[in-house]
Amino acid sequence: LDSLLQESLIRMASAADIAKLETKAVAAEKLIELLRQQISQIKVAQAGGLTSAGNNNSSQEIARLKSENAKLKAEVESWKSKLSAAEVANGKKLFSSGPAKKQETSPASTATLTATEAEPKQEKQEKPAKAKGEKKEKPAKEKKEVKKEDDAPVDIGRLDLRVGHIRKASKHPDADSLYVEEIDCGEEKPRTVISGLVKFVPEEEMQNRMVVVLCNLKPSKMRGIVSEAMVMCASTPDKVEILAPPAGAKPGDKVTVDGFVSKPDDVLNPKKKIFEACAPDLKVNDNKEATYKGVLWSVNGSPVTSQSLTGVQIK
Repeated sequence: LDSLLQESLIRMASAADIAKLETKAVAAEKLIELLRQQISQIKVAQAGGLTSAGNNNSSQEIARLKSENAKLKAEVESWKSKLSAAEVANGKKLFSSGPAKKQETSPASTATLTATEAEPKQEKQEKPAKAKGEKKEKPAKEKKEVKKEDDAPVDIGRLDLRVGHIRKASKHPDADSLYVEEIDCGEEKPRTVISGLVKFVPEEEMQNRMVVVLCNLKPSKMRGIVSEAMVMCASTPDKVEILAPPAGAKPGDKVTVDGFVSKPDDVLNPKKKIFEACAPDLKVNDNKEATYKGVLWSVNGSPVTSQSLTGVQIK
């Protein structure tokens, strides 16, 4: 009869009853742990050299605590069995403590799990590393190019000055003060160049004429037509003369200046203002010869000259 009553009570156990059982079981385990700590403390005190009377008292205390410990263990086991039976009756899994689960995991299985988890982490770390490497390569190249440009001296060697031949010239259709010239600079195709020389040079004198041309200015549109170079002239506010290369010069011949290495930029960067930095030192001397910082411009060893102007700027 007692067993039947007990079974019916277990089946009727609610979630609250199961929670109470779990709480009591945990409290009992904590009390056992406390007793163990007290026993260990007593042992330490005993080893430290207490008196014989104290030793007898501590021995009695240890015996008492051991007895209480055994009773509590039995009580814990009883509550655990009741708890397990109640959980089974309610269709729940058997209760198992945390330490038991930890003991089930073997060192071998732990090592396997650790190795398995480490593999995807390594893969994740490798992918970003490659991406970072690719990103760093491009800026590094750009930095090197910038350094080369910055390190180059700002002088006439950065200007691409060549001999040119004006094949034909006519007035700009939309600007009365401008000529539109077709100039052979020794390349496959002639360049279109726009010059503000209408007020200073008659149109007939612009035809079939040898000139010096600055070829690496950035192309710019002037009244709807793109100009691809600049004709170099001796200039004052009232008079302008086109500079003349020496006799025998051909289209494409380079203008050089002794003491300055000719390494012209492909296209002068307007932001760097290379030409503007050189312009104050571009002058015609007293012998009508073009110079840079007092050194002659030359083509094949002969000077570039003006017609009559001396001591003026070259523009």
